[in-house]
Amino acid sequence: MTEFVIWAEKYRPNRIDDLIDQEHVKERVKMFLKEKNLPHMLFTGPPGTGKTTLALIIAKEIYGENWKANVLELNASDERGIDVIRGKVKEFARTKAIGDFPFKIIIMDEADALTQEAQQALRRTMEDFSSVTRFILCCNYSSKIIEPIQSRCAVFRFKALPEKAQREFIDRIVKGENLEIDEKAIEAIINIAEGDLRKVANLLQAAASISKKITADMIYEVASLAKPKEVEEMLNLALSGTIEGFNKAREKLIYFIVKEGLAGEDLIKEIYRQALKLNIQDDKKIELIEKIGEYEFRINEGGDALIQLTALLAQIALIGKSIKK
Repeated sequence: MTEFVIWAEKYRPNRIDDLIDQEHVKERVKMFLKEKNLPHMLFTGPPGTGKTTLALIIAKEIYGENWKANVLELNASDERGIDVIRGKVKEFARTKAIGDFPFKIIIMDEADALTQEAQQALRRTMEDFSSVTRFILCCNYSSKIIEPIQSRCAVFRFKALPEKAQREFIDRIVKGENLEIDEKAIEAIINIAEGDLRKVANLLQAAASISKKITADMIYEVASLAKPKEVEEMLNLALSGTIEGFNKAREKLIYFIVKEGLAGEDLIKEIYRQALKLNIQDDKKIELIEKIGEYEFRINEGGDALIQLTALLAQIALIGKSIKK
């Protein structure tokens, strides 16, 4: 029986030099490793840009094969309360490291999910056991980390990965798995992933489970997203400002939500992307984007996606009618 391997893990880099992009972060980390003097670290930035990967690379670089004996890895979104900090974290932090390196490492992923009380307890733990333990905190939003913790860490800001970096990672997986992929499929992955390499790997793996020859249609199918071209057509029909155009746009919307089973949140994000590309007057585009924001909020607050998006199409039709006057 063939072992199932998640590609996001299979193609996770094991050396600093293999980490895609983030050169400004890699150089600073290399200096710390060279001097064998690691501070507490805060890795912050968008998901899928290499924060947790780099934390694990640091652990492997320092401890080698026995890295797991000296590293505690936690996901703060699951273990976010003060009891975890007072119990598991404190117990691990107070013991000495095994081997030549003078301290252990605690990696806390999604640290911005920690409660305020847990962060206060963590701050005290970082102070009390800094002689034997170093913390690497990973988060998407540094603003959710309290200032006393930020001031105790060297802060590394990870950037959203550019298209070139995403293409490099796609090429690495395509060659490693002997896949065929066309240019439109690559563009679809980049459009959907938005710089998240974990999402890139998952999309490729899901598509490859259907066929070794990957197309854009397959990517949108496995991602359960509407094709941008179809959303663009729906917007243009609504913008015609006629009842006929509105009805056709509504038929497309029903097809997306009822037949294709697309989520309203995902669909309105694609509507937003296509609205930015529309060739209409600036004041009308601003009005349209304001309406999209309003209806996106309504959906997130629990409004029925089909009703709210139909109402949005009606607003777009009214904007289209005003343009034609």
